[in-house]
Amino acid sequence: MHYESFGDGTPIVFLPGWGGDAGEGRDVHEPVFEGRAGWRRIYVDPPGTGKSPADPAITDQDGVLAAILELIDEVVGAGRFALAGTSAGGLHARGIVKRNPARVLGLLLRVPGIVVDRTRRTLPADEVTRTPAWHEKQRRYYDVAEAQADLEFLGRIQADVRAYALSEDPATRFDGPALIVTGRRDTITGYADAWSILDDYPHATYVVLDQEGHELPVRSTALYRALVADWLDRLEHPDA
Repeated sequence: MHYESFGDGTPIVFLPGWGGDAGEGRDVHEPVFEGRAGWRRIYVDPPGTGKSPADPAITDQDGVLAAILELIDEVVGAGRFALAGTSAGGLHARGIVKRNPARVLGLLLRVPGIVVDRTRRTLPADEVTRTPAWHEKQRRYYDVAEAQADLEFLGRIQADVRAYALSEDPATRFDGPALIVTGRRDTITGYADAWSILDDYPHATYVVLDQEGHELPVRSTALYRALVADWLDRLEHPDA
């Protein structure tokens, strides 16, 4: 599997949304680390996305998660690390925490996928206004990611709710610093369902950003990065 790595220090692994690659997460988050040493940022292309080929042996979300865990073991080793997951990457991140919460230093969930079955999600009625900045982000990241992805491979998994879900419920108590950021106008994963997992994370900040959709951040980039910086502060100074 392909990944991009920047900096040295404590590893933090970034997992993109379904069909996404390392590029959008990298460009959103790298400015947060300007002038902040001590972190090795690892941006992952999951199987069938970006520069990572599809694996025909993978037929469900459990297989995707296993591949991600194998990569983390290869890149990080046996040490501890922080996790950041976007959309379906949030499901993967929670699945990793469920398997070994003691190994994870902190958890960032951006527009996380909580309810796998789309027909059962609590979604807002109003969509985000598609501004020029929204269209530019779509063109620069999501269109490129879609063109590179193995859509047949990804589509087979996504088409079956049972295959698209993890076989084990990822809900588990996690006592490390956490940040959950959602968009008020996110019509893909919504914002309300993420509230239901808050009790699992007693040290979580939960934020709903107005005028933001599933592509968050578009309008609120500076605010989003400030929230991530606060999360990193809490990771670096847990007793402050």
